[in-house]
Amino acid sequence: MDALRSAIQPVTHNLPGPIRDLGESIIGDACYKALLLDVDLENTECVKLAISKGLGIGIVGASSIVKVPQILKLVKSRSASGVSFLSYLLETSSYLISLAYNVRNGFPFSTYGETALVLGQNVIITILVLNYGGKAPLAATFVAAFAAAAATLFTKSIVDMQTMKYLQAGAGALGVASKVPQILAIWQEGGTGQLSAFTVFNYLLGSLARVFTTLQEVDDKLILYGFVAGFALNLILALQMVYYWNAPSAKAKGKQKEVPVAAPTSATTTSSTPKSKGPTTRRRG
Repeated sequence: MDALRSAIQPVTHNLPGPIRDLGESIIGDACYKALLLDVDLENTECVKLAISKGLGIGIVGASSIVKVPQILKLVKSRSASGVSFLSYLLETSSYLISLAYNVRNGFPFSTYGETALVLGQNVIITILVLNYGGKAPLAATFVAAFAAAAATLFTKSIVDMQTMKYLQAGAGALGVASKVPQILAIWQEGGTGQLSAFTVFNYLLGSLARVFTTLQEVDDKLILYGFVAGFALNLILALQMVYYWNAPSAKAKGKQKEVPVAAPTSATTTSSTPKSKGPTTRRRG
């Protein structure tokens, strides 16, 4: 430990001011001094906090692109097969409430930042699913309802904090319930259709990491229980993705059934029919 400390301290004690300020703002003055200046890795509380902050920042960074593959897959195929509109509607509603709840409580951005980033991507996906599902007129209605709900939730004079607590409890239930239609859609279609594997597996890892960061940084059981339940259902989705990995979509199966069996050609018929032999004449001796 002494050798490690003597090697690291010359660097950590001479970090540029902006980097030092950033480090202190992330893990606090006490833990910055313990981990970077004193290099005290036996300070378990500060080590756990640093890991939690690192995971949180990683999740926020990854969430900026986590659903981009799903968006690209929808646009490229111009099909919403395998993607549940109800699932995205419920999840978007849950994320909007959670974002308002976290912002109004003043929780660290590293503990909920992905909620805002994923929320924006969810809105795009929901609009695409409506368009490619033949319900384009509903897309404009959805956008208007979303904007009105956002304005209401972020206005303190309309929704007080006690009401926000009840809404957050409901948001946790909505977040869990949002996975159920998607699970059922995959089971009914016998395939994952246009569902993105990248998104599913990243959601699984992200929800597991969020359980840890919430335990470390946010003393709120409502948020914790929501992440635990979300992880359990994300695990089911990931297992479905593995199970149906190479299964064709319901649309592809339908096309396979519609392929007509080729009728035998005349040449085949002729070749398969035995040639008739003419009458044979018998020589008289």
